[in-house]
Amino acid sequence: MLQEYTTILAPVDGSSESELAFRKAIEVSKRNHSKLVIVHVIDTRAIQTPSGFEGSFTDEIIRQTKVMMDSYEKVARDAGLSDIESRIEYGSPKVMIGKDLPEEYHADLIMIGATGLNAVERLFIGSVSEYVIRHAPCDVMVVRTDLENKKVN
Repeated sequence: MLQEYTTILAPVDGSSESELAFRKAIEVSKRNHSKLVIVHVIDTRAIQTPSGFEGSFTDEIIRQTKVMMDSYEKVARDAGLSDIESRIEYGSPKVMIGKDLPEEYHADLIMIGATGLNAVERLFIGSVSEYVIRHAPCDVMVVRTDLENKKVN
């Protein structure tokens, strides 16, 4: 029996690691005729100041994120996909990607980039991909290579 995925969750953050995973998610989605859900989670802890959220700073982050998501969606459409949804969420990227969104969409595959954090950062804040691997209710593919399966530096 061949595994066919119906809904693929592709979290993106603009990094080269997430770009690799996104490109592979497009190809897997094409082969499986599946829905591709492109998501970016704005970590609200990262943008909060002691006095709350700074309006113009937060507005600029949201504007840049919308531009990024429009770009990702265009790439997916240009590649021939039609069943695409893109979302911007707010909160903990780990929880949103590892639990909430896969459950909401009944995702059966999450394709995520390998962490870009160094060992010290992982020790203190942990990696999103590590959390997702441990907690996701579906298959998780951590992507480290390009479409030709070659490591990108």
